[in-house]
Amino acid sequence: MKKFILFFVLVFAITTAKAQSGYNYYEWGWGGGIGYGKAYADTKKQDYHPIFNLNIAYNYNPYLPIALEFQFGTLSGGGRTPDKDQFGRQYKNNYKALILHADLQMGDIIDYSYSDFLNVVKNFYIGTGIGAISNKMVDIQRTNLPLYPQNGPIGTTVGFEGQDKSINMVIPLRLGYEFKIYDDYDQPGYTITIGYEHNYTFAEGIDGYNDNPQIFKNNAPDQYAHFTIGFRYNFGNTVSYNKLIRNFKF
Repeated sequence: MKKFILFFVLVFAITTAKAQSGYNYYEWGWGGGIGYGKAYADTKKQDYHPIFNLNIAYNYNPYLPIALEFQFGTLSGGGRTPDKDQFGRQYKNNYKALILHADLQMGDIIDYSYSDFLNVVKNFYIGTGIGAISNKMVDIQRTNLPLYPQNGPIGTTVGFEGQDKSINMVIPLRLGYEFKIYDDYDQPGYTITIGYEHNYTFAEGIDGYNDNPQIFKNNAPDQYAHFTIGFRYNFGNTVSYNKLIRNFKF
């Protein structure tokens, strides 16, 4: 009798597992990425640099990851010749940022059950969040140069004021596409993302200059943006979703 009951329990468990195949996802993920971007600050010329990140994500569902991201890299611009900045300003900022963001994918809001096209579209995302950036100037021009007599006496610091170190609030705007890689259980075990991120700082810390608007043209607070590619490994508890995640197989 016990063997008979055990047999039916095993059959029920196997049948349930097969029925749920393609509906489950992992609750957590961790990964990293590399990007390439520049600042939108107050000097005439801005330089492109690699930007790196490490992150850990809570998957609220398979189409809504909420990630805490540690980001670091270099932002620089300007130069000591007029073609790079009309006032001779130059900066190099080795920055770090900690940003909490959520990315809403189309799959969370559309019905992709009967469309191969929508099964592709479902992985596009938009996102935003909030965080802080720590700015550290490792090179910055703080005095007037001989090439710029219009700025005032040589060596004057007027117009070059600012902070070598600062912390500013960051609001990211994100968009991109996530490629899901499924494991043997038809769950998204890995993801690869390709995206674009534009970060608004609402301050003047990225270039280290607190510009006097009577001397320098300054239309907006400092910003920076980058294109990025990222990889994430998903792990942790298996959670059931109300829609089939892997709707078709390549």
